Amino acid sequence: MRLDKLLSNMGFGSRKEVKILLKGKACQVDGEVVRDVAKQVDPVAQVVTVYGEHVHYQEFIYLMMHKPQDVISATEDKYDQTVIDLLDPFHAHFEPFPVGRLDKDTEGFLLITNDGQLTHNLLSPKKHVPKVYFAEIEGRVTQADIDAFAEGVTLDDGYHTKPGKLKILKSDEQSEIELEISEGKFHQVKRMFESVGKKVTYLKRISMGPLSLDESLALGEYRELTEDELEQLKNAKPAK
Repeated sequence: MRLDKLLSNMGFGSRKEVKILLKGKACQVDGEVVRDVAKQVDPVAQVVTVYGEHVHYQEFIYLMMHKPQDVISATEDKYDQTVIDLLDPFHAHFEPFPVGRLDKDTEGFLLITNDGQLTHNLLSPKKHVPKVYFAEIEGRVTQADIDAFAEGVTLDDGYHTKPGKLKILKSDEQSEIELEISEGKFHQVKRMFESVGKKVTYLKRISMGPLSLDESLALGEYRELTEDELEQLKNAKPAK
C-alpha cells in the first residue's frame, strides 16, 4: 500500500495534506524518516509512526448506533440528516454505510460498516438473520395475532410474510409487544400490524442477529463493536 494512501485512510488528512506532513519529516517507517509519498509499505508487518505515534492500520470499521427518530438510514440526503452525519470525522472517512435500514421514525439498533461482504451475509435472503423490535400498538394485541404472525400475514401489496414470533408484553388499548422477524420489507412491522387491524405508534429495533442494542448508548450515540461482538455477528445463525 502506498504510504500516502495509508495515512489518508487512517485519518491523517487528504493526500495533499499528507504530502505536506511527509515533507516535514513527520513520518517514519521502521525507524527511518520517509518523505516519499509513493513508498510502498506493509502496515501489518512494518511499524509506521507519525510524530512518534504508531499508526494502527484498520481496513474495516463496525459501529453499533442507537438511531434516533427523524434521521434516515442512508449515506447522504439532500433534505434530511443521515446516520452518517452523526459520525465523527475519523469514522466518517472510512465511508461506511448502514446495514439495512430503519425507517425515519424508528429508533434503535443500527449496524454501520464499510465491510461489504459482512453486509451481504447479514442481508442475504438465504441467511434470514433475525431482528427483534419493541413496539407500542394502538389496539389490544391478542393470542389471535400471535397465531396469525406465526403463520405469516399478507401485506397490503399481496406479499405473504415469513413467520414472525410475536410476544405480548402488555395487552390493552395501548399494547406493548416484541416481534422477531427475519425479513426487512419496507415498513414491514407497521404493515404486519395493519394487516390485523392495528397501528404501530412507536417502534424500536432492539437486536439484530446475536447482538442487542447497548442501552448505555443515548439516542444518536454509537460505539465500535468489541472483538467478541464482531465474531458473534460474523457467525450469526439464521432464524429458526
